[in-house]
Amino acid sequence: MTKTMNADRISEYPIEPLFLDRWSPRAFEATVIPASDLLTILEAARWAPSAFNVQPWRFLYSQRDDAHWQQYLSLLDPFNESWAQHASALVFVLSDTVISGDESRPDSVSNYNSFDTGAAWAQLALQTTALGYQAHGMAGVHFDKLRESLSIPERYKIEIAVAIGKRADPKMLPKELQEREAPSQRRAIEEIAFTGAFPK
Repeated sequence: MTKTMNADRISEYPIEPLFLDRWSPRAFEATVIPASDLLTILEAARWAPSAFNVQPWRFLYSQRDDAHWQQYLSLLDPFNESWAQHASALVFVLSDTVISGDESRPDSVSNYNSFDTGAAWAQLALQTTALGYQAHGMAGVHFDKLRESLSIPERYKIEIAVAIGKRADPKMLPKELQEREAPSQRRAIEEIAFTGAFPK
C-alpha cells in the first residue's frame, strides 16, 4: 500500500496531497489578497454538490483594509479577533434554511442546508490551499450581533467565519498559540468507518 506523505502528515491510504497540505493555521501575513484570488476561492465553493441542487450556501466577505474590514473583525469573539486581524480576508458562511417553492409546491424547511454548506466550505478550504493560502474556520462569532450588523434575514443560518491568508512565522503569535501552530492529525480509519451496523 502506498501512503501519501508531507512533512507533518501521513495518510493510511493514497490520497491527493492537497488533503494533507490543508490545515488551519492562526499565524497569517497581514497582506492584501488579490480580488481575483478570493473570487477563485469562492468560485470553487460555488461548485459544491447539494441536495436537489438547491445550493443553500451564501458568503459575505471582506478583504483586508476595505470599507468593511473593521466591522467584520468586530463580529468575531476577542480570541479569534486577536489573530484573525492579520488575515487577508474574512468570510462569513451562511446557509438557507428554506427550500424555495414554485408554482407546483410551497416553500419547505430544509434538512440539508448545513450539510451541503459544509461541502462548500470544504471546497473553499481546498481551493484556498491550492492557491498557496490557508483557511481557518471559526465558530467563535457574535452571532446575534452579526445578524443585525450585516442585515442577515432570519431564514439564513450563520454557520461559521473563515479567515484566509498566507502563512506567517508562528513567532508572531502568543507563546501558547505558537505551541499549537502545527497541522493536526486524524483518527485512524478503523475508528471512523465500519462495515455493517454501528459497533457496540
